[in-house]
Amino acid sequence: MMISTDIRQLPQVENQFSTFVELLQYRAEKQPEKIAFTFLENGEREAGSFTYHSLDQQAKAIAYQLQLTQKTGDGVPPTVGDRALLLYPPGLEFIAAFFGCLFAGVVAVPAYPPRRNQNLSRLLAIVADAQATVILTTKSLLPQLQEWFSQSAELAAIQLSATDDVDSNLAANWQPPQLSKDTLAFLQYTSGSTGTPKGVMVSHGNLLQNSECIKEAFELTPESISVTWLPSFHDMGLIDGILQPLYTGFLGVLIPPTSFVQQPIRWLKAISRYRATHCGGPNFGYDLCMRKITSEQLQQLDLSSWTSAYSGAEPVSQETLEKFTAIFQACGFRSSAFYPCYGLAEATLMVSGGFLQDKPVYCAVETEALENNSVVISQGEQQKVKQLVSCGHAWLDTQIAIAHPETLIQCQPDEIGEIWVSGATVAGGYWQRLQETQQTFHAYLADTGAGPFLRTGDLGFVRDGELFVTGRIKDVMIIRGRNHYPQDIELTVEQSHPALRPSFGAAFTLTINGQEKLIVVQEVERNWLRKLDGEAVIIAIRKAVTQQHELQVYATFLIKTNTITKTSSGKIQRRLCRDKLLRGELDVLASDNNNVEIF
Repeated sequence: MMISTDIRQLPQVENQFSTFVELLQYRAEKQPEKIAFTFLENGEREAGSFTYHSLDQQAKAIAYQLQLTQKTGDGVPPTVGDRALLLYPPGLEFIAAFFGCLFAGVVAVPAYPPRRNQNLSRLLAIVADAQATVILTTKSLLPQLQEWFSQSAELAAIQLSATDDVDSNLAANWQPPQLSKDTLAFLQYTSGSTGTPKGVMVSHGNLLQNSECIKEAFELTPESISVTWLPSFHDMGLIDGILQPLYTGFLGVLIPPTSFVQQPIRWLKAISRYRATHCGGPNFGYDLCMRKITSEQLQQLDLSSWTSAYSGAEPVSQETLEKFTAIFQACGFRSSAFYPCYGLAEATLMVSGGFLQDKPVYCAVETEALENNSVVISQGEQQKVKQLVSCGHAWLDTQIAIAHPETLIQCQPDEIGEIWVSGATVAGGYWQRLQETQQTFHAYLADTGAGPFLRTGDLGFVRDGELFVTGRIKDVMIIRGRNHYPQDIELTVEQSHPALRPSFGAAFTLTINGQEKLIVVQEVERNWLRKLDGEAVIIAIRKAVTQQHELQVYATFLIKTNTITKTSSGKIQRRLCRDKLLRGELDVLASDNNNVEIF
């Protein structure tokens, strides 16, 4: 089944600008003193702002510095398309550096700066894959990065440069590069398996089209205001939190992600303070607000200006939407403000969403049928029912098809299949990965020949024009809005203690109280069975996973040697392992479950 926008389809993007460089220059000329971005240090105190003019000047100065410092020996500036790795703490410096790359024709590669004692393997993999020629950061982070990178020959060989002390007067020396809508703007690296992250190639044209989709879907105007706590190195934080305010011309307020996680009230107070209209994040963010904001703090909030509270990046929970509304409606929050949506980095960001004035659409389906890839609407009598939340429909030229993952034939309305996407928002593929690009970005329907489509790897169905996402084909885990591959977690676990048997562990998630929780099942080496200190091993596992992945393990199960399930080719059968755990069939030696009900 295929869907696109219905009879209320909105007009195509007006090709007034071909790049974000042209767009920022236009705003700097027409609205030089209008504030574009404000950063709240600790989520509360204004630590600085950019007007369109000051951002334009700083971006041009950084661009000139990039062009100057990267000249080759014969004085020829780098060609458009060289890559720069961006390692920044939350703040305005990242925004200036990102646009500085765009103004220089250099491809930005956003990543999060490593923490002390953190494994550099992922960062090394990104640097090697992107073949970055320079690493941009801040003066405050520069000494730390120099110290850490000295431990790696690959990283030590790359030029490190701070951009927050670049003189904005250098903007006068900037020479515009040759850019077009097809020019690569940045690489968005997906989580990937250890050592093999993939860089999604996002062009200026992709960004402009997706920004128009977001603008139309959320009915954004220059009078809109957003407050975001999402990390700038992730696609949602970058494209919706930074690029969208610039695209539409409204104020973007940014707070550090850690400030939100520590005290979620800061986000909602900022929404109240700035009269924000467009704010959102993953489902867990709304859960965090409900858990940590007290009844006394509710008295400080006025959320009546909030018209689009989007929820995406991880499964959207009906329970969360309803409970959040019940708690915060006393502060002026309306249930119609909730806006469930669907997207992924390979499609730049947004793929689907509803109409702003509509309330969320729910669908109750029988769980047993769902597990068999079929859709049976519950009649209210079945005990095992799953409540699904609609992610709306496609916008502009985007099309969504539901296809059988194996036969590549379109699914019937009552069948669950893989979600395929086509349109101008679909990125150009994976950086220097021709085979994977061909497999993922160039799919054609076997029965109609329609294509090319992006194969998302997500499962879902369409009912009454609404897209419902039901799961993932692969074992990718989405926890707190971020993708995590089980192979990454499993490698960290097996290396955390000598008692653990390499390549004989499974990491997966279970939905507990409406949230995705990380579960670890791991075999113990035979020669450790009699002397096993289960508590010490589990503590080591938890510590390693927290340090390397910034995740908490909900429950760990240490099991006997040769008892985990594998395929004939030696691959871990994570889903079968999960099912055996739920059935109580694992031979458990030790666990930190502590009688917490997960079955």
